[in-house]
Amino acid sequence: IMTKAELQNLLSTVKTIALVGASLKTHRPSYEVMHFLQNKGFKVYPVNPVLAGQSILNEKVYASLKELPVNVDMVDIFRNSEAAGETCNEVLALPKEKQAQIVWMQIGVINEEAARLLQEHNLTVIMNECPKQVLS
Repeated sequence: IMTKAELQNLLSTVKTIALVGASLKTHRPSYEVMHFLQNKGFKVYPVNPVLAGQSILNEKVYASLKELPVNVDMVDIFRNSEAAGETCNEVLALPKEKQAQIVWMQIGVINEEAARLLQEHNLTVIMNECPKQVLS
C-alpha cells in the first residue's frame, strides 16, 4: 500500500489516462473524476463499449483499450471488482509496448487475483483509491 505522497509521485509520471467505465451522466463519479483529471492537465481517453463513438467532455469514447489511438500511461477502472478483472485481462492482452504501466482501480474496486497477474507482468497496481482524492 502506497502513501498519499507516493501516489502523488506516481501520478506525476502520468500524462495520458484511459478511463474505463466512463459515463455521460454528470453526477457519476467517473464523469467528475474525468473532468477533474482534465483540469489537472491529463489527457483522458474515455472507454465504454455502450457509448463508443460518442463524446464525453470533448473526448471521443472508445469501445475498448485496443481501439485507443495512443498508448496510455495509466488505465483507471470505474467498473465493479469482478468486471475490473476483465479490464486487467484486456490490458495484458495488448502487445507489451502498448500496455499501460499503471492500472488503477477506483474506490471500492478490489480484485486481488487481477492485481497479482498484473504485478507478475511488472505493472504497477493501485486498488481502492481515487486519483482525484490523491491530487486534491
